[in-house]
This record gives sequence, C-alpha cells and structure tokens, in this order.
Amino acid sequence: MAASRSLPLAVDDRGNALISFVRAAEDKPPGDAPLPLALVALWHGDRVLMVLDRSRQTWELPGGQIDPGETPRRAAARELLEETGHVPEGRLRFVGFAGFALAPDRRAEYGALFTGRSSGAARLFQPDDEIAAIRWWDLRQSLPGRLQPLDAHLAELTRDGTAEDPGTG
Repeated sequence: MAASRSLPLAVDDRGNALISFVRAAEDKPPGDAPLPLALVALWHGDRVLMVLDRSRQTWELPGGQIDPGETPRRAAARELLEETGHVPEGRLRFVGFAGFALAPDRRAEYGALFTGRSSGAARLFQPDDEIAAIRWWDLRQSLPGRLQPLDAHLAELTRDGTAEDPGTG
C-alpha cells in the first residue's frame, strides 16, 4: 500500500492507523492489499449511527467482514442490519476505499466505505455478543466511553452528503 509512507489520517490507541482514502469506482478496489471489510456511515439528520463493540469497548461505524462470495455492498447492508436493526432509505452509496495499517505487524488492508440515510426507525435493537449498544452521534458531542478515531474520521468524510460518488484518485 503505497500510501503507508505518508502520515496517518487517524491512529487509535492500539496502533491501528487509517493511512489512506481512495475514491475509486466500487468495482475497482486497489490491488495492493486485501479488501476484507465493509463499513457504513448511516445518517439521520446531522447524526451518524455508531455501534459499541463489546470486545473492543469502542464506538465504531457498523460493519464487518465480507463473507466468501459476497460483494462489499451486500456485506455492508447485512452488517448494518445485523448490528443495528437499521435498513437505509434507498440504496447505500459507495464512497471509497479506506486503507488501514493494522497493529501489531502493520498489516495492510482496505475497507469499502458506504453511506446512506435513515428515517431513524428500526426494529427493536437487541444487544448481543458483538454489539452492546447503538447511538446516533453528531460528531461534536462526547460519547460515553471510547470513540474509535479511525471510524470517526471516516464518518466525517461522509458528513452532510459531501462525499459525492467517487471518481478516481
């Protein structure tokens, strides 16, 4: 991942770093690292939906692993529903590929970032072994507990619909 030589965009307390963000066509992921992850920034008004990951004890964007044979878009929609009970209004919009260097060995990988809108209505949220809570966050207020800075940076990229459908670069 060539961008790893540049300064990180965000770093968390475990040493994981967001090192690049590539606006490219959804069907043209960068080929210099695997793409195992899909994330969703779902907005309701000026607030983004965050999940409290039970094992890491951090507030993060909904998302997770792309299953074998699954597209990043399908994984994003599935993870959003599984983790939060929310379904976006209309189709999720692809934003780009987030490049990560993961601790402890600086392993490079990408995550596909999607965004969408919500009416705020969802089936009743039930905490489970993975997600302890969900919350709409306005990016200015404090959240109870730790915030994942990598996900906060990615949420900011999609704020107010400013992340238009990406071109190249």
